[in-house]
Order: sequence, then structure tokens, then C-alpha cells
Amino acid sequence: MKKNLTTVVLFAGATMLSSTAFAAEVSVSGNIATSTTWTKNNTYSLVGQVVVLPGTTLTIQPGTVIASNAGGSLAVTRGARISAVGNQSEPIIFTSKNDVLTWTAGNPKTGTWRPVCNEWGNLTIMGRAYISENAVATNTASPNPNNIATMEGLTAAAPGDINVLYGGGDDLDDSGTLAYCSFRYGGLVIGLANELNGLSLGGVGKETTIDHMEIMNNVDDGIEIWGGTVNLQYVSIWNIGDDSLDIDQGWRGKVQFGLIVQGYSANAAQGSGTGDNCIEMDGAEQSDYQPVTTGVMYNMTVIGNNGSNATGSNGGDHGVAYRDNARMQIRQSIFMDLGEKLVALDNIDGDGGAGYGFNGTLTWASTWTTPWNTYSTVNAPANPATFYQAQTNGLLNEIKDSVFFNNINPAAYTEADLRGVRLKGNSNVTATLSPVVAVTRGAVVNPTATLAVKPVISLDPRAANDSILSVGTAPNDGFFKPVTYRGAFGPTENWLCGWTAADAFGMNVAPPGGCVIASACIADLNGDGSVNASDLAQILSAWGATTSTADLNNDGVVGAADLAQMLNAWGVCP
Repeated sequence: MKKNLTTVVLFAGATMLSSTAFAAEVSVSGNIATSTTWTKNNTYSLVGQVVVLPGTTLTIQPGTVIASNAGGSLAVTRGARISAVGNQSEPIIFTSKNDVLTWTAGNPKTGTWRPVCNEWGNLTIMGRAYISENAVATNTASPNPNNIATMEGLTAAAPGDINVLYGGGDDLDDSGTLAYCSFRYGGLVIGLANELNGLSLGGVGKETTIDHMEIMNNVDDGIEIWGGTVNLQYVSIWNIGDDSLDIDQGWRGKVQFGLIVQGYSANAAQGSGTGDNCIEMDGAEQSDYQPVTTGVMYNMTVIGNNGSNATGSNGGDHGVAYRDNARMQIRQSIFMDLGEKLVALDNIDGDGGAGYGFNGTLTWASTWTTPWNTYSTVNAPANPATFYQAQTNGLLNEIKDSVFFNNINPAAYTEADLRGVRLKGNSNVTATLSPVVAVTRGAVVNPTATLAVKPVISLDPRAANDSILSVGTAPNDGFFKPVTYRGAFGPTENWLCGWTAADAFGMNVAPPGGCVIASACIADLNGDGSVNASDLAQILSAWGATTSTADLNNDGVVGAADLAQMLNAWGVCP
């Protein structure tokens, strides 16, 4: 059985945050068994696999740095919560101690990009939403609250350890809130096909809030989602060693404003340091299981790696790879510089899945012509309309209102054309001018003898030319934001500014007039965009506490000064 949380306080020098250059370094190991707050006046080092136990909340203040060595990782179990809410001026940074050594005078807004990964572990969140997994003998092919799976990359404390499991029957499960978090140089190889991703989400429910996430350099996937219904917004995934965004086991959710920049994180093969697919989707571990992956993506900017030869064949792989009955609507997006195909039918995942058309499910071709609300009757739930809420119109699989540019492989559009992607009615554009303002690549790097990477060293991701104006917009449904451009950035905005490693490392190009950094709304304790009675209730309940996010002025105690600061900020956040 794992020991309880232990902390060892060490004094740090100027290698840490400049604002807390002589703050304490807190070494964290074992289980977090009581609700805990990590404060920005400390830095935290994860030692081994740190587990937030059920019934416990880990709160991380804006501006906190978690800098660890190899082997350190953080896992949030089913029934636990994490509240890691940074802001544009004070992001929460999960990184390695080697990264911190490159910061100028401990300033996290500086640093040097390095072609490395595996310098610490990752953040894993496990929830209780429905999943589709056939590796567990007791799991059923139809949706079942008892269907579970063991999280990839985690080590069980003992046989039967339930704290490495995800899945359940609550699609509204709430694992907490992540906002303005940057994950750098992560990954941990446990064994063959058993590695830590930059951010791992297993069975996470839609009441969990995740926005403004960055993954910079990771040995395996950037973000991997197994089942559940969690939504993502404002996500940057850069220099990943396998798939940038990987979706499995019946995820049913939404993504908007996503940037993918392929590259490499180590001199190693695809899957272990060099980028593979930009987006990879599996419907379910066995393709006739339900729920099956059914989602919607709006406003993606996907910049591949088309290698160094005339066909891109020694670069990255596909824009979107489909397996085992996955269904995805992709709209108002950009796909450029791909190594191989825009649309690739992988069909099976190599883990025993039978692919499209198995056991009476729809064929691959049919998913591109079948309306969104045609629900499979194979292993179906009793209430399919309740299970599949992300798609609300269109066809099960489609790519519409998007821009394709500089995809040079001879087979780049072969499968896409067979599926009618470039037919006029889909409002897609095969462009002759770049759909982003500027991409600057460095000299060719050869991670292996057969692979070539032209790393993106500078990017102005703002919409240009055919991406400035879209035909349609996302629905105004409370999650999606209806915007009139294609890709993740408008012609005048750059949401990478201020909080990302890409910005700190000088890879992000500020828009004309410079980056605008929004004032932090630190009195908005619950993150709802307004300082109001619920925030007041939190500060009063924490009165006198010495470690709390309600300590707004960071003087070590929640008191009258914090209350005055909150009342002065009352109302809608700027």
C-alpha cells in the first residue's frame, strides 16, 4: 500500500521563479489523502507516482511551478478533483528541473527549447464516464457503468489497485478544472506501448473544464483521451513524439481552437520521439462496442511535417487517421504541410479491433454519407440520443469549411476525394497561398536515418488568405464560440501570448502591436468569469487559513486584506 503524502522542504536558489527566487521547494511523494493547496510562493517536485485519492481535491494556485525529475508524475483518481486554474499572466507550469535551468534568473517567461523529453512524467486524470474497452473480461459490449480499464502508463501499488482504473456510468462526472497550464518535456516509458502522454484523460466527464492547455515535447502522444465526454478548448500541442491528439474508447465530446505543430522531441523513431499522426481516432477497442467515438472539432490549425523530399514521405504521417468505427465532424479548420494523407483509413488499431463494418456496423464509406442522428443498433444503449450529444447536424464523418495547403504527397487527397471531402458542397479550399501568416522552419534534422524533420522555429498562427473568412460558424450552444474564420486563430488574435512555452522560447510571433496580456482576475475563485457571492462564500469559509487560494495577496493568511481585494474587484472580470 502506498505511503501517505510526505513533503520535504528544501531551499531553492535563483533557478526557480524570479518572483519567489528564494522560496521553498516542496518535494511531494506518495498519496495525497487530504485536500491540499499548492501555492505559487513554493515550487513543487514530484517524486515517483503521486496519486490524488478519491474524495480529495488538489488546488494549484496561478503562477505555481511544478518542476520534477525523471519518474515524477501526478495522477488524479476517480472521485478526486484537481483545480489548477492559472491565467494568461500567471500560468501553471508542469515541467522538468532541466527546463528551469534554462530560465533567465528563474523567470518562467524565458527559456530555451531543447530536443528532449522523458525528463519527468505527466498529469493523468481518471473519471467515471462511460468507456468502450474489451480488454477487461467482465466488460460488456453495450454501455455499462461497470465497464472499466487500467490507465496506460501508471503502476499499480498492488494487485487490484483501483486507483489506476477509469470508467463508469456518469457522463456528467466532474474531475475539476484545468486552465492556462503548460506541460513541457514529459513522458515516461513503462514498457512496450505503455507510456505516459503529455496529458492523459481516461473516462473524464463533461462537467470537467479544460481550456488553455499546452503540451510542448513529449515522448508519446500529446493529449490522449479514452472514452468519456470531456471537452477541450484552446489547446496547443507542439513537437510530440507520437500522435499529437489521440482519441480512443468511445469519446463523445467537442474540441475548439486547437493548434497542432508536428516535429520531434527526441532523436528517435515515430512513436518514440518523432511525430506520427496529427490526429488519430479509434472508435472503440472493439469496433462494434458502444459507445463509439462520435465528436465534433471546430477551428483546428494542423501544421504537419512534410519531411525533406519531394513527396513528404520521410516526414510525419497523416492529418487524420481513422480506426474502428470512429466518427468525427471537422469544420472551419486548416490542414497544411502534411507528410502523407489528409484522410487515412487505418481501419484497425493493431490491438484486436475488427474495423469498420464489423458485426453489422456501418462501413467506412457509409459513415461519410449517414446523418448524425442515425444510431447504430449493434450493442446499443437504450437511450442513444442521450449518449450521443456532441453532434447536432450533418453527417457522422465529415470535413467541411476548411483549408488545405502544401500537402505534397501524391496520395495526400486520394482517400479524402473518395469520401467527397473536396466536393463543392463541403466548402473546402485547396489553397495556393498560406492560410496562416507565417511559418518559419529550421534546418533539416534527421532523428533517424529514414526520417526528416524541418522543425517549426517561429510561427505567426493568425488567419491569412482563405482562412480569414469561413462560410459557416459553430453553434452558439454554450460551449462553442461562433467565429467567422478558419483555423484556431483569427486574423488579429494570438492566444498563445503570455502563458505558453512557445511564447517563452521565442517560437510564437506576437501580432502587430504586441501581445495583449489580460489582467488576472484572481478574486474569481470559482473561475466562472465573475467575482460574486459564490467567491465571497469561499473566502469566508477559508477565513484564517494559511494555505488557500483565497489568500489573494499571498501574505500567508486569509483575512481582511483579501476580503477588501475581492470587494474591490466585484463584478464581471475584465
